[in-house]
Amino acid sequence: MILTTIIANCIVLALEQHLPGEDKTPMSKRLEKTEPYFIGMFCFEAGIKIIALGFVFHKGSYLRNGWNVMDFIVVLSGILAAAGAHMNISVDLRTLRAVRVLRPLKLVSGIPSLQIVLKSIMKAMVPLLQIGLLLFFAILMFAIIGLEFYSGKLHYTCTPQHGILENETVDSSEYEVPCGVRRCPDKYSCSDTWIGPNDGITQFDNILFAVLTVFQCITMEGWTTVLYNTDDALGPNWNWIYFIPLIIIGSFFVLNLVLGVLSGEFAKERERVENRRAFMKLRRQQQIERELNGYRAWIDRAEEVMLAEENKNSGPSALDGESADSCFRIMCIVLLLSLQLLS
Repeated sequence: MILTTIIANCIVLALEQHLPGEDKTPMSKRLEKTEPYFIGMFCFEAGIKIIALGFVFHKGSYLRNGWNVMDFIVVLSGILAAAGAHMNISVDLRTLRAVRVLRPLKLVSGIPSLQIVLKSIMKAMVPLLQIGLLLFFAILMFAIIGLEFYSGKLHYTCTPQHGILENETVDSSEYEVPCGVRRCPDKYSCSDTWIGPNDGITQFDNILFAVLTVFQCITMEGWTTVLYNTDDALGPNWNWIYFIPLIIIGSFFVLNLVLGVLSGEFAKERERVENRRAFMKLRRQQQIERELNGYRAWIDRAEEVMLAEENKNSGPSALDGESADSCFRIMCIVLLLSLQLLS
């Protein structure tokens, strides 16, 4: 029921549309009326957990769990935001409505598999930092090499010559690509007055733009355009020596190490959870076995006591002792069978 409520609340949050001047569409106004119902359901969930687990003062209580702390913050912020919207309070509490974006994370507290994924990501932060440093040094190395090869080379483009008549219109936008090895058409000359490709962002003139360009190539987003621009400026004979190692080392190897680290941490976290479940199951079985052994020892001791009393008693009372002993054994057998069925 709570998971269904969270999913419905996510849908309501996604359907809201806000207009300028704090105006809202009719649908947003209707959806806003459902907010008290969602707050009531989340308060009911938090109350049930607090009654079952306790609040904070003993082991295993409600606020001793990180996911429950997040749920409590979401519930408390929703109550304060609703109170600020319906009461004349000097402090504007409507900004707390932004905390509603944490409500989809309540799904994590109800789905154990999502908890494993998030715990894996959090535990992978330290290895990811090391991989990030390795990636940064690889990008810096290729950026320095790019400074040596392509500094200032991507500013040359074809521009109209001065001898063109004034009444003759020439569209030079189609020729705004690097020139050098690539020859310019008639009435155009190759000059270095161009800002550069991609509005001057894709260049190797300084280390910052070089790092940005190398990072774009490593992500394999438009790296062929950068390759073709350098081919137009310097020719295609030697550029592959720079770009092929850049893609193989930077994209195929270093960048994919991030996925390897995440996959390894996820496998270790899943194995840890499975081992804990197996340990808890084994401990429960051992506890049941100890209880059964205790009951059996108690029954054996009771039988010895009853036999000793039978030997002492004689006459007509012996029949009553035998009947009582039979009833006692029947009760013990029923108890053992019920315990075995429960185990």
